[in-house]
Amino acid sequence: MKVLVIGDSCIDIFRYGEVNRLAPEAPIPIIKPEKETQCPGMAGNVVQNLKSLGAKVDFITNTTKIKKIRYVCSKYNHLLLRVDENDKCEKISLDIVDAYFKAPQSLNNDFDAIIISDYNKGFLNTEDIKHISTNFSCPIFLDTKKRLDNWCSHIDYIKINSQEFNNSKLQIQSSESLYNKIIVTRGKHGCNYKGINYPTTEVPVKDVSGAGDTFLAGLVVDYIKTNNIKSAINFAQECTTKVVQKIGVSVI
Repeated sequence: MKVLVIGDSCIDIFRYGEVNRLAPEAPIPIIKPEKETQCPGMAGNVVQNLKSLGAKVDFITNTTKIKKIRYVCSKYNHLLLRVDENDKCEKISLDIVDAYFKAPQSLNNDFDAIIISDYNKGFLNTEDIKHISTNFSCPIFLDTKKRLDNWCSHIDYIKINSQEFNNSKLQIQSSESLYNKIIVTRGKHGCNYKGINYPTTEVPVKDVSGAGDTFLAGLVVDYIKTNNIKSAINFAQECTTKVVQKIGVSVI
C-alpha cells in the first residue's frame, strides 16, 4: 500500500531527569537531567506509524525545525514543562503537490490514500487543503486543528478530538454531509462516528503524546485493506491502546 502524507512536522524531544526538591526562590521543581530522546512528531509521527504498519509513504512537510521540548520527572513520568521552539513554519508550495497528480501513472505516483495532518502551524491554510482534496481521487483523510466548514467538503473522513469537535460543533451539526465524515476520538471513552460510540479497552496510560497520530495511521492502513471504516476505527483504537502504555511519543 502507498500513502501520501501532507502536513506540518516537528521534532519531539523528551528530557528526563531526577526531581527531589523545589527551588528556594519559587515553588517550582528542580530537575537534574539524566537522558534525552528525540523522534519525529506531528505529521512525522503519522509517517513513522504508517511505515511500522507496512505502508510505503511519500511525505510533504515543512523544512523549518519546529521543536517540542518536554521536561519529565523520570521517577513518576510526570510532565513538568513543555517548551515549543519555532512554533510557526513556512507555507507549503502547491507546485510540489501538483507534481504528484499531474505525473503519469508510469511514475508510480498512484496512492491508496492521502493523509492531511494539519497541526495549524502555518504549513497549510484552508484553501491549500481544499485544493489538495479536489485533485486526488483516492480516499482522503484529514486531521486538523482548524475550525471545520465548507472548505473540507471533499474530504472523505475527518479525525478530530473532543475539544476540536466542540470548536466546530455548530458547523458539524448544521451540515449532514460534514457530520457523516467526522470521527471523534475521546480517549478512554473510545470514539464516536455517526452517532455511534466505539468503545476501547481501558489500559494503564503512561503517555498520550502522539496517540492521535497513531490512531490516524492505523485507521488509514486498515481502511485501505478492508474498505470498511468501522473495521478501521476498531483497528485504530487497538493501535492506540498499545502506544499509550509506553513512555514518550511511541510508534505502534
